[in-house]
Amino acid sequence: MKIAIVHDWLTGMRGGEKCLEVLCKLYPSADLFTLLHIPGSVSQSIESHSIHTSFIQNLPFVKSKYRYYLPLMPFAIETFDLRKYDLILSSSHCVAKSVKPRLGSLHICYCHTPMRYIWDQFDQYFGRVKSGFIPWAIMNILRPWLQQWDAKTSCRVDDYIANSRHVQKRIKKYYLKGATIIHPPVETKRFKPSAEKKKDYFLIVSAFAPYKRVDLAVEAFNKLGYPFVVVGEGQEADLLRRMAGSNIRFEGWLDDKSIGDHYAGCRAFVFCGEEDFGISLLEAQAMGRPVITLGRGGALETVIPDRKTWRPDTEIPENKTINPTGVFFYEQTSEDLIRAIQHFESVESQFDAEKIQEHAAQFDVAIYADRIKKFIEERLEKHRC
Repeated sequence: MKIAIVHDWLTGMRGGEKCLEVLCKLYPSADLFTLLHIPGSVSQSIESHSIHTSFIQNLPFVKSKYRYYLPLMPFAIETFDLRKYDLILSSSHCVAKSVKPRLGSLHICYCHTPMRYIWDQFDQYFGRVKSGFIPWAIMNILRPWLQQWDAKTSCRVDDYIANSRHVQKRIKKYYLKGATIIHPPVETKRFKPSAEKKKDYFLIVSAFAPYKRVDLAVEAFNKLGYPFVVVGEGQEADLLRRMAGSNIRFEGWLDDKSIGDHYAGCRAFVFCGEEDFGISLLEAQAMGRPVITLGRGGALETVIPDRKTWRPDTEIPENKTINPTGVFFYEQTSEDLIRAIQHFESVESQFDAEKIQEHAAQFDVAIYADRIKKFIEERLEKHRC
C-alpha cells in the first residue's frame, strides 16, 4: 500500500509538527508532501522521510516571508500528483486538506483548525492597523474566493479528525462535515513535577502569531512589574520587544530541555490566545505547574479551573473532588488578565503539582498514537469492504 502524508509547511517544531511526527513514526516508508521545507527545522523522524515540496519552495524570501504567499497556496497544494497513493493522511491547518486524491484512495485529515486566517480570526491577522493598508486591501478582495475554495475542497476528505471539540464545531460550521475527536500528543513522560526548582517568575511559551495575543501578557506584566519570561519567536517579535519593560525577558526559541527547565521554575504558565487545543498548556501541567489562561477554545478541554473562576459554560463538571489545574479569565484584555493573576496569587497554595501532572498524563503521546493508528486501521478496513 502506497501512503502519502501531507502537511502545510515544515518551518519549525510546533504543535502541528508534533502530531505529524507521530504519523511519520507510524508510517516510516510514507512519502511526505509539503508546500515548503526549511532543512533542519523539524525533527529527525520527519526529516528522514522522502520530502516533496511545491513551487513555493523556490520563491524569493520564502524562509521568512512564506505567509505572504497565502494567495498562491491553493494553487500549490493542487499541483501534487498523488495518483499512485492508496492512503492519504493530511495534517492541516491551512491548505493541506485540499490535495487532490485519486479516485478510489482513502483520504483522512487530521484537522488542527479550518484556515483561521480567512474565517473567524481574519481581523487578527489582516486588520488594517495590524497588517497595513496594502495587505488589508488585497486580503479583503481575496477573502471571499479563499473561503469559497476552502469550503468547496473540504469534500476531498473522506474522514476528518478534529483535535478538540472546539475544532470539531468549526469543521461542522465551515465545512458542514462531522469529525472524530482525537486530542493531540503531549510528551508528558519527559516532564516531572519539581517543587524544589520553583522560582519567582511567570512564563509563556508561544509562537508570536497575532491570535496568540502575547501582547496582552506583555501589557499586563508591564503594569504588574513581576518577573516574566517569554519563550518563542514569530512575526510580532519586534513589536513585543519594543513594548516590554525591564522585568520581561525574551529567550527566543529554546530546545526541549531548556523549555522543560523553564516550566519547572515558573510560578505559573500564562496564555492569552483562543487556542484550538493548546499543547503548551498541557506541557506546563505535565510539569505540575498551574496555568492562567483564557477560558475559551481548547483550554476548556485541558484545564480544570479553580471554582472561583469556573462558570457553567466552561463545561467543567460540578465535582468537589476535582483538583484544579489553573485559573481562567474570560475577556481578552490586560485588565482581566491582571485580575486573574492577582486571584491566582490568593489561591496559589491550593494547586497540587502531582495532581496537575496526573491530569496532564491522560493526553500523553502514546495514547494519541494508539488512538490514531486504530482509527486509520478501522477506516482502511471499512474502505476495502
